[in-house]
Amino acid sequence: MVTEKLDSALLRYIVAQGFQPGDRLPALDVISTELKISVGKLREQLEVARTLGLVDVRTRSGIRLEEFTFMPAVRFSVLYALALDPAQFDAFNLLRNRVEAAFWHDAVARLTPADHAQLRDLISKAWAKLNGQPIRIPQPEHRDLHLTIFGRLENPFVKGLLEAYWEAYEAVGLSVFSDYSYLREVWTYHERIVDAIIAGDFDAGYELLVKHTALLRNRESTHPHAVPERPLVDSALFADMS
Repeated sequence: MVTEKLDSALLRYIVAQGFQPGDRLPALDVISTELKISVGKLREQLEVARTLGLVDVRTRSGIRLEEFTFMPAVRFSVLYALALDPAQFDAFNLLRNRVEAAFWHDAVARLTPADHAQLRDLISKAWAKLNGQPIRIPQPEHRDLHLTIFGRLENPFVKGLLEAYWEAYEAVGLSVFSDYSYLREVWTYHERIVDAIIAGDFDAGYELLVKHTALLRNRESTHPHAVPERPLVDSALFADMS
């Protein structure tokens, strides 16, 4: 069974007891008695579970089980990889591009009118920052735009990976170093992508997404950690899909 593969007595206990997100777990001394494992060992396993976002630990409220999310595990691993070598962002960036491409049509088909309005609002806020005095980088809007587009997917692994991507993006400094002409080009693409989504022309939106992923290459020569975004798919492959 899968449970037996879990290298944590605490996590096996949580699964066996059928705890649900929001449930409060017994105190560690109680679990220790039941499992015949030292409290010290359980504390180590609890810290791992907390780091992975599986539990919330607070002094007064105790230990509560969280809703599963893939992001903390990916974030922890990716940030470690980037600390060793920031150039690893290139590989993670390529993975993210391919994931967005693969789930594009499923994601945009699930968006609601409220989501469309949110996307429009993010576009407006981004342009207000770019056209303002002083000019500001619309990084929160950039992140929220992409995460909103894929936010209705019922796949925690895809959503977790995409959320972790933006943590990595900021970690390597791409959120604070931007050429103004690059930013305007990016947000012109974003606006056209949103227009296509709202119009229901998902294939056009996909094609724009493919093209816009190549824009980061314009920053490679001026930023030490910037890496070129590769196209989501080969142009020949895209032509076959149209």
